Amino acid sequence: MIIADLKPLFRRMSPVLTRAVEQGAGLCLSRTHYEITPEHVLMSLLDHPESDVMKILVAEGIEPAGVRREMSNALDDLKSGNGGRPVFSPLLVELLQDAHLIASLNRNEPHTRSGVFLQAFLNRLSAYSSGRPSKSLERIGKERLKEQFDTLATGSAEEIGGREGEEGDGSPDEGTAIGRFCEDFTEKARKGRIDPVFGRDAEVRQIVDILSRRRKNNPICVGDPGVGKTAVVESLALRIVEGDVPESMSKVRLLGLDLGALEAGAGVKGEFENRLKGVIGEIKASPVPVILFIDEAHTLIGAGGAQGGGDAANLLKPALARGELRTIAATTWAEYKKYFEKDAALARRFQPVKLDEPSVETAILILRGLKAHYEAVHHVTIRDDALVAAATLSDRYLTGRKLPDKAVDLLDTSAARIRISQSSKPEKIEELERRIQALEREKDGLERDRTFGHFVSDERIEAIGEELELSKRISPSSGSDGKKRKWPFRNFWPIG
Repeated sequence: MIIADLKPLFRRMSPVLTRAVEQGAGLCLSRTHYEITPEHVLMSLLDHPESDVMKILVAEGIEPAGVRREMSNALDDLKSGNGGRPVFSPLLVELLQDAHLIASLNRNEPHTRSGVFLQAFLNRLSAYSSGRPSKSLERIGKERLKEQFDTLATGSAEEIGGREGEEGDGSPDEGTAIGRFCEDFTEKARKGRIDPVFGRDAEVRQIVDILSRRRKNNPICVGDPGVGKTAVVESLALRIVEGDVPESMSKVRLLGLDLGALEAGAGVKGEFENRLKGVIGEIKASPVPVILFIDEAHTLIGAGGAQGGGDAANLLKPALARGELRTIAATTWAEYKKYFEKDAALARRFQPVKLDEPSVETAILILRGLKAHYEAVHHVTIRDDALVAAATLSDRYLTGRKLPDKAVDLLDTSAARIRISQSSKPEKIEELERRIQALEREKDGLERDRTFGHFVSDERIEAIGEELELSKRISPSSGSDGKKRKWPFRNFWPIG
């Protein structure tokens, strides 16, 4: 019997099988097939060397390349030419359901492993095959696989308590929608992985005021690229960890929605929306209050969404209006006017927080806060007048970009250049050495021509010799003993 809701099946699949189903959907999309079949998933599982399926094939002495050829031949027979999104075939849905029953009833396991998926496929090989049944897979004994499953799959990453479980960091979100599609800013702040932010106290206070409201408590940071919209949110995460927020927000988690992970592999119709629903549902049910940060919000909301943004906006609107989903969004003025202002119902659920470009004085304050971090990374000492110069000169000459981004980039680039110069030759010396090499090649060529009896200007050879002598006397790259000199250590950033 085919179930209508696939979410319970997907939630109970092992990460390896989940990735294989997602990759199978991508394979189906690339081949313009209309349905995602068991062969799509099996072919994707062959790309996972640590999966149950690969371990079983090796244990049974079956060549994976042969299975791949048979799967590819079966896929070649499928109808193609689909210009839209494929759907799950009834065969695949029924197979996933059978595999789930085997895992839960026969094996008493919480997740459906790829080996169990293969076992269910072999139990009804002819019925589940979209085309010609695989002769290689027919060689696997169904009863032997059932009785010796754990032995055949030894060393798999899907073993209970095996490597797959060891790869995680032990966080409570592991395996959940929040764990898959969100980044914990408060945890990053606790671990010291967020740079301090200065000069944005007024904007942070405004965001806190909006978040403290009962309804429509959703600020949206709007500003030009480079003014530090994400940095303001990171500053809020630092304040939450340090306890520098109102009591109502002292225990909250600040999560950033990873749009790349949310959209990756969501080629099946409705999968993107289902993932977003899962994130929203888990945030609502979380015992710890959660604030969700959506960077580049126009790509998710409104007409800017690449994967059905209108549906995503409709999913968010009710929760945003009732205050059930406290959200901080960030976008540019151009995108805000293009997408948000055209949707009045969506725009009134967000309260704009204007982020202007900071003044040069504020940019200097920001750079002073970052100075210690860049000194530690580049192993140089940065003088205060260098910070002033970075902010002043970038504001004067880099007119196409905004502070503080351009000043930070200038500081980073200059410090990196000084660090490189500590262990490499100065640029002038390198140019001089290349000039010496060019002159020596020219002199060798002229002398070779003279050896073969060709006319060569003595004046030119003499001029080259004089220039070489002078260049070698000027170049300090090597001493009288011919050994390369070590350049003196410089631990400052000179100005001027």
